[in-house]
Amino acid sequence: MGFQTTAPFDDQRPGTSGLRKAVTVFRQANYLENFIQATFDCLPGLAGATLVIGGDGRYYNSAAVQTILQMAAANGVARAVVGRCGILSTPAASHLIRKRGALGGFILSASHNPGGPDGDFGIKFNGTNGGPAPEALTEAFYARSRVIDSYRIRDGADINLDRLGEALAGPMVVEIIDPVADYAALMAEIFDMAAIRTLFAGGFRMVFDAMSAVTGPYATEILENRLGAGPGTVINGTPLEDFGGHHPDPNLVHAAELVAMLSGAGAPDFGAASDGDGDRNMILGRDFYVSPSDSLAVLAANARHVPHFRGGLKGIARSMPTSQAADRVAADLGICCYETPTGWKFFGTLLDAGRISLCGEESFGTGSDHVREKDGLWAVLMWLNILAVRRLSVAELVREHWQTYGRTFYGRHDYEGVATDGANALMAELRAGLAALPGTGLGGRAVASADDFSYLDPVDGSRSERQGVRIGFADGSRIVYRLSGTGTSGATLRVYLERYEPDPARHEVSASEALADLAALAAEYAGIVRHTNRTNPDVVT
Repeated sequence: MGFQTTAPFDDQRPGTSGLRKAVTVFRQANYLENFIQATFDCLPGLAGATLVIGGDGRYYNSAAVQTILQMAAANGVARAVVGRCGILSTPAASHLIRKRGALGGFILSASHNPGGPDGDFGIKFNGTNGGPAPEALTEAFYARSRVIDSYRIRDGADINLDRLGEALAGPMVVEIIDPVADYAALMAEIFDMAAIRTLFAGGFRMVFDAMSAVTGPYATEILENRLGAGPGTVINGTPLEDFGGHHPDPNLVHAAELVAMLSGAGAPDFGAASDGDGDRNMILGRDFYVSPSDSLAVLAANARHVPHFRGGLKGIARSMPTSQAADRVAADLGICCYETPTGWKFFGTLLDAGRISLCGEESFGTGSDHVREKDGLWAVLMWLNILAVRRLSVAELVREHWQTYGRTFYGRHDYEGVATDGANALMAELRAGLAALPGTGLGGRAVASADDFSYLDPVDGSRSERQGVRIGFADGSRIVYRLSGTGTSGATLRVYLERYEPDPARHEVSASEALADLAALAAEYAGIVRHTNRTNPDVVT
């Protein structure tokens, strides 16, 4: 046990989702060690603490766990709780941190990014509340990583991560646990499992696509073993280091196999998918896609049918680019709906303060006050619980919702891996023209508002600036532009389109048709072709 020399890295700035880089970057000498030691150096109370460690099983996961364990032992950590084989879904890790009263935990994942030796890897630190570390702490990690010149590590044999029980890394206890058990027990406390079992016993059929990622074991245990869904309900259920070549992002493009299975008269009643680390979800009915924005709104409107929410919702929160469908539900329920920047940590302060019960974002993430992360399988069980009680199909439930609240047509256009300079120039040009927009017209639409979204946290008073350009029209339509930090190569430009339609007679047109003119206007006004050399988005959801 002792010090090893290292050198600072200028590019180790964690984003809202932690540090994500190509595997080849993480495998540089001392790169991971630099980040871990910088994190340890900034954590008060580390000596004698408990840490949770686990990840989505992608390539480099096991090696990273072993490094973190030896460094934790050398830095005075008393106990490390690790999922068997180094596996923990992100929501399961959040729950475990909270249940064990841990100082925090390292979650190893690049979420929905591809895996394998030529894929991506990621790491983030979640605090004692189970949620992503606040920005002040991640900035401290980054600052420390730029000046660090050594790290502490124990020179010891690898821990056998396959065997449940306790082992020692020097004086530190390493506890290897079943990664599914605690999470499955939590789900049983939240939902009416008997009602869901009755639903399956009555012939209800579903398919859950785990995309060869971390939720496979969780979904198999809960859906098939505990709730009685038929064998084979979970497909692509074995976590693989390269996700079996899948891009583990649950959307209409990357989950095309599942979409095809839900098409036609003989299709299952319900379909769902989750991503690499288990925190995202996509919901499908037979020949019916539920947008994430609509999903949040429908769950909020029907939450009273779930035991955990029978006392009512305290409030709802959505990320700024997410459609305003949930706002209308909140107004009907007489509760607050908060609009936050993208990033789950902003929901965390509201959850910790008891201001909200449900939250979600358009990027296929939904969650509640049970953990401090979005939770893909939880969202699937929430839908199943509601369907079991309401005895409606997915399409019937959503159409009933539209009848009550109106339909919010919504779409997101992703331009992935574009040149960073071009993307930045596009955003700078948009920002420069904001002040002149209100009161004018664009594409025959009157502009009611235009701004670069900023957020004052009502709990901790922190301010977040430049969170995305919003253009609001007098008819309630919106266009939002923002750059995403979830990729590891170039920039991802996201363009969000939204149009509210209160007339039920117009609800059955497709979202692409309803948003076509808005999409053309958004591309033309921003000069997307000129700035990115792209004529079409890579992904449309």
